[in-house]
Amino acid sequence: MGKQRFERTKPHLNVGTIGHVDHGKTTLTAAITKTLALSGGAQVRSFDSIDNAPEERERGITIALAHVEYETAARHYAHIDAPGHADYIKNMITGAAQMDGAILVVSAPDGPMPQTREHVLLARQVNVPSVIVFLNKVDVMDDEELLELVELEVRELLSANGFPGDEVPVIRGSGLAALASASTDPGAPEYAPILELMAAVDAYIPTPERAVDQPFLMPIEDVFGIKGRGTVVTGRVERGIVKAGEEIEIVGMGERRRVVVTGVEMFQKTLDEGRAGDNVGCLLRGVERADVQRGQVLAKPGSITPHTKVQAEVYVLGKEEGGRHTPFFPGYRPQFYIRTTDVTGSIRLPEGTEMVMPGDNVQMGVELITPVAVEAGLRFAIREGGRTVGAGVVTAIEE
Repeated sequence: MGKQRFERTKPHLNVGTIGHVDHGKTTLTAAITKTLALSGGAQVRSFDSIDNAPEERERGITIALAHVEYETAARHYAHIDAPGHADYIKNMITGAAQMDGAILVVSAPDGPMPQTREHVLLARQVNVPSVIVFLNKVDVMDDEELLELVELEVRELLSANGFPGDEVPVIRGSGLAALASASTDPGAPEYAPILELMAAVDAYIPTPERAVDQPFLMPIEDVFGIKGRGTVVTGRVERGIVKAGEEIEIVGMGERRRVVVTGVEMFQKTLDEGRAGDNVGCLLRGVERADVQRGQVLAKPGSITPHTKVQAEVYVLGKEEGGRHTPFFPGYRPQFYIRTTDVTGSIRLPEGTEMVMPGDNVQMGVELITPVAVEAGLRFAIREGGRTVGAGVVTAIEE
């Protein structure tokens, strides 16, 4: 049976629900599909089908994630909902499902709770560009002044974490009321807050710059010498475009040199250009096979620099996930698996943190023994003795 083609008629965005356990993230997700289905923009997904999310593996870590799709008049959305708090943290750090924007669900009777704060902090750390707030369960609150206070508290929390708390749209409603409604009229009052939320998501979350429009970058996976022609490096283009005849830069492993790409090939055929997402081979002029290695990157000259010291947000696998059984301490020296390469590095823990337990997430400093092309937002795995013990994302460059 043939697969349906994905028709690209609208801009596509990735969004997700975040917030404290039992504040209504999954109910809201189901309510969005139900409401948009009334006008043909989604297939209805039940609460249970989203809540029993299948497990995926990303960078050696098992994460339960529900993927839901829907569309508004303006855009097509892929929406993720992570059922458990730990799944949410693991997804944010591994980037298994990147978010262009997040819907922060806060239960109005409860207000912001510890996981609300943790999710907002993480969203800032891993560069989720924008957040919209859905104040849920407002149907069980009759006190308008209390609602105002909760909204103010949420806005202050966002501002304290570097989001524009004063400008963020805050929608009030009830996911459950929309989900439980028997009405098939999209104009029914129970659906109004959901439609208001989707209008805010359309208007407030900017369309992300496509990977093709960003500066060229390709991590090198393999290197071949071809007699009489030179050296070919292969890999998947992470972003941007590379054309035959262009000058690019080889970066990483203590190296920075400019070379000309004399040809781009894919499946043994010559291409005019390689684009983000393509698996290509680039023929490099005047480069010996021994001069380049897996783990370096090809990049637009000057667009990325090698570094040895970074700050990172890291999730450490628990024992039952196949991680370490014991904590680790400052000076711990595992392998950092960055793009296509393993590099040894040592860790520095924040002041007052003496050790990191399996199952924790922590902000730490990392010092690599050799300079590697890294930038804020880059994901990596931490390995020790051939098994994954953690996953992280670079949050800042030190040197």
